[in-house]
Amino acid sequence: MVHTDGTLMVKRQVVLHDGHTEFFIHSWDSQGRKMTVPVMVVHHGHHHGNHHGNHHQNEEHQHGDHKHHNHQQHHSEVDSAKTTESEADPALPVLHFPKSSEGLRRRKREWVIPDINVPENERGPYPLKVSQIRSNEDKIKKIYYSITGPGADQEPVNLFTMDRLTGILYVTQPLDREKQAKYMFQAHAVAEGAGNAEEPMEIIVNVIDQNDNKPIFAKDTYLGEVAENSPIGTDVITVTATDLDQPDHDNSDIRYRIMDQDPKLPSYPLFIINAVTGAIRVNAGGLDREKYPKYTLEVQAADMKGEGLSTTTKVILTVTDSNDNAPVFTQPSYEGTVAENKVGAVVLTMSVTDGDEPHSPAWNAKFKIVDGDPGQIFSVNTGVNKHEGILTTIKGADFERSGKHTLMIAVENEVPFAVPLPTATATVVVTVEDVNEAPFFDPVEKLVSKPENLAIDSEVVRYTANDPDIARKQTVSYKIVSDPAGWLTVNKDTGVITVKNAMDRESHFVKDNKYTALIGAYDNDEVPATGTGTLIIQLEDVNDNAPSIVEREFTVCNKDGAPQLLSVTDKDGPGFTAPYSVSLHGMTKTNWTARMNDSKTGIILNMATELPRGVYTVVLRVADNEGMEQDSSVMVTVCNCNQGRCQGFWAL
Repeated sequence: MVHTDGTLMVKRQVVLHDGHTEFFIHSWDSQGRKMTVPVMVVHHGHHHGNHHGNHHQNEEHQHGDHKHHNHQQHHSEVDSAKTTESEADPALPVLHFPKSSEGLRRRKREWVIPDINVPENERGPYPLKVSQIRSNEDKIKKIYYSITGPGADQEPVNLFTMDRLTGILYVTQPLDREKQAKYMFQAHAVAEGAGNAEEPMEIIVNVIDQNDNKPIFAKDTYLGEVAENSPIGTDVITVTATDLDQPDHDNSDIRYRIMDQDPKLPSYPLFIINAVTGAIRVNAGGLDREKYPKYTLEVQAADMKGEGLSTTTKVILTVTDSNDNAPVFTQPSYEGTVAENKVGAVVLTMSVTDGDEPHSPAWNAKFKIVDGDPGQIFSVNTGVNKHEGILTTIKGADFERSGKHTLMIAVENEVPFAVPLPTATATVVVTVEDVNEAPFFDPVEKLVSKPENLAIDSEVVRYTANDPDIARKQTVSYKIVSDPAGWLTVNKDTGVITVKNAMDRESHFVKDNKYTALIGAYDNDEVPATGTGTLIIQLEDVNDNAPSIVEREFTVCNKDGAPQLLSVTDKDGPGFTAPYSVSLHGMTKTNWTARMNDSKTGIILNMATELPRGVYTVVLRVADNEGMEQDSSVMVTVCNCNQGRCQGFWAL
């Protein structure tokens, strides 16, 4: 029989009538590729192999074309060898130094020295015979044997020793494959008094794995999480174990299984494990954090494909919350009040309950108005504790339009429901409290156009306000709130605005031809409410201002006085100004001349004759384009001139 590690053993007593028997051993690798080697079992007297079952595997695999020749040649060499101590231990495998070709002393290429296989952890007694080295030269001369290299005369020193006379190879202590799986050293054969009898032979000792290591988990305890209501097949966690025994061998081939589950509710097994990968998955429905928040699994890892040495670990799985509980209002309906026109007012607070994990997204509530607020007057926000809905106003509610609002408010969670659940709703009735509202002008800003010379007591406009408090049946009265120039008055009862004092478009109270006044309207409530309207009077210009001269005095030389240009101004608008006209009056006509410039906006004044020094008053009458005129006096100082410049007035 042959074991999975390749060890060939006798199953029952064997009688080899022909001195040997031959058969084939087949093996398959992990990819399913088949390998076949021939094996020959020979009688003790002819045995040259390894008592651990290695019969030239490498030779058969690598040199298949020569295998029959090698067997015959090797047997003939063994048969011709002299008997030594091996006859006392006929089961001990013998390794012969390869023959060399005559003259060339070169090792035959097809000769393969088989490895020596020694199981680890052999019980002994030690030293333990492993093999025997033989030289064909021992038939004619005395040969001394030795070994060199790691494990012999190098570290680990004397792990292997060799009998100098017999060539028997010993191992001195148990081997550990996990410490070192192979030893390579040289065997030497030296003839007495004649040097090397053979070329050094390389010996390879393979340490055969025994199942002396149990699997080891990467962690003593694994911690994982699994969401409640996870569907069957959901990956949860993967456990891994390693085995120090030979890789890709049954001794390190691990299989996993779940040995226990605590609690075993609501079903067992609630989890399954992939025997090869160690991946744990959900095997049944019913994970419920609220009932069973934690599971402890005992997981086993065993080598020999689950039949050998084993170890266990704990896997603690925490069931995390899923949104499988809908928030519910603590009462089905609510009532609240709010004053009309109040913005940002808190109407009421609604509380909810939820069976999910507190302060988790599956527990945190969010609210929304689903019906009853077409005007979008209200808003509902989540309170700081995430379990309250706070209803507030974002617009002012109008009592006169609707004194009561019936809202439907729904509550959900921050995350969607994990399973189909009904959405809870509550009815909220909001009563709007009536308050005294101020009358309001329509329009708030009223523009009228009137001539600036509108007669006193003439009506400017009727400017009235409406009282939104329809149910109160109040009366509205009026008053002047702001009238900077004091030009207006208002009828208390009718809102008719009339002229109290003459208006003037050219007044500094008028900006861009507009005069602004504020009119107030107030009701007759115990605490009157007042509204304000803005009246803007566009004053139409009339020709109520005569033009005048800007410059009223200047100085000229008495001999060659230059003409003087005098500017003309008029407070009226463009329609009542230029072109202007001018004329001289009185005695001034004798000494002076005056005429309009080309644009008819300025006066050119000049002396008619040379005048003695002195101060002269020139009277000019200026008229606008509609003939409105007035006299303006200009003081002209005439001085003596020296080279075109005035000297002191009193200088001679």
